Amino acid sequence: MLADNYPILVIVIPLIAAVIAFLAGLLKKELAWYVTALACLSSFLMAMSMLLSVLGGETISYRLGGWEPPWGIEYVVDYLSALVLAIVTFIALAVTLYAKRSVEHEIVPGKHAPFYALYLLMVAGLLGMTITGDVFNLFVFIEIASISGYALVAMGRSRDALISSFNYLILGTVAATFILIGIGYIYMVTGTLNMADLRIRLPELYDTRAVRTAFAFLTVGLSLKLALFPLHIWLPGAYTHAPSAVSSLLAATATKVGAYVLLRFMFTVFTVDFDLEIVPVTRIFIALSSAAIILGSVLAISQTNLKRMLAYSSVGQIGYIVLGAALVNELGLTGSIIHIFNHALMKGALFMVAGAVVLRTGSEKISDLRGIGRKMPFTMAAFTVGALSMIGVPLTVGFVSKWYLALGALEAGMWFLVPVILVSSLLTAVYFWRIVEAIYFRPYEAAAARPGHAFDGAGRPVSEAPFTMVVPMAVLAALCIVFGVAAHLPVSVAGKAASLLLGS
Repeated sequence: MLADNYPILVIVIPLIAAVIAFLAGLLKKELAWYVTALACLSSFLMAMSMLLSVLGGETISYRLGGWEPPWGIEYVVDYLSALVLAIVTFIALAVTLYAKRSVEHEIVPGKHAPFYALYLLMVAGLLGMTITGDVFNLFVFIEIASISGYALVAMGRSRDALISSFNYLILGTVAATFILIGIGYIYMVTGTLNMADLRIRLPELYDTRAVRTAFAFLTVGLSLKLALFPLHIWLPGAYTHAPSAVSSLLAATATKVGAYVLLRFMFTVFTVDFDLEIVPVTRIFIALSSAAIILGSVLAISQTNLKRMLAYSSVGQIGYIVLGAALVNELGLTGSIIHIFNHALMKGALFMVAGAVVLRTGSEKISDLRGIGRKMPFTMAAFTVGALSMIGVPLTVGFVSKWYLALGALEAGMWFLVPVILVSSLLTAVYFWRIVEAIYFRPYEAAAARPGHAFDGAGRPVSEAPFTMVVPMAVLAALCIVFGVAAHLPVSVAGKAASLLLGS
């Protein structure tokens, strides 16, 4: 049956479509977008089919070429990977629909074909990272996603995009080297690369220096990839200067999949005993994630560029995900996993809004947003919902994440982390409120009085974003409320995934 091959098809289709999109785009640039949209839609439908199968109690194990693990490569879809697959494919589809006008505005026509080919390669890499049960195969997919990401960031409009891409490349290469060394050490002492097999073989080797060294290299490398403070320095430039569609995809999926891989190594390849007793990684992560949560928000307050502010905000939000994992209890880990889902919705919508503002005003400055709520009401409504969710207002998804993280902190006896979450929420309210206040309560006439601010880059009056851009961002914003009210739907999946990781 075709459905039996969904675990491989969900990756192969965007991989093959990348070649087709490139060739079709050379004939007619619009064809590249249609191929990309069709491939992302196919992957999303297959991911949802696998999620439904997993919710029915089935764990999918797919063996490439029929080779039995640990000799062959295995793809595994359980509660956690099914949820992340659904997130990545849904965001990729939403950003693709949004990207058509955005790419036409920001990318020169001759580069549309390579843009969409790289976009599909990145999606394929992220999906492969999520579904593989083999650590070397994981490294290969990390590199596919990373290399395509470097090239996509470099396609930004300004010269700063090249510098940001170069920084991203250097630090990403360092991270990849660390990850490969870690995998090499593990293979050297176990002779296997299959995650499930490693989980069986590693415990008797926990006391060896090679295994501890491998874990250290893996932890640092993955922390660089997911931009955990203070290893986040590549992120603000990459998110700010990348094309808007790329910023949306990166912010909503790339670091989240990085966090997913970290969870896999902490709780699937290694065990809770190793994380808690053999190495002090959880204590280190609690300190770093707390610093990320506070300092990410403080740095966001000081920004005057909208995309850069959202980028620093992401540094803090990554701290929430790592904090939940470091608590090592079911409530905290549920909060961590649900925040991977929730943050993808929130930050995806917010970066889409930033791209729409760039399209209509040609500016990323926060000071240029005054009164724009009257000119772009639907876009700014999506921004407002995303902002309220980021703050953690009840009935939004952001509240759900923070609630579970706070409960997890209390269950772990770490009550002092609750004020960290509350202070961060207040700081988040500060940097989002100054924008909400500007777009709704400042007169647009005052902005119009300043040369160049009443018109877009083509000299036309500023107006609402195109329909094809408004719909995806509105859907993401609406889901921030839907899953904030009906929180039991994603929480039930996240809770089962947390229970699976902890082996409880």
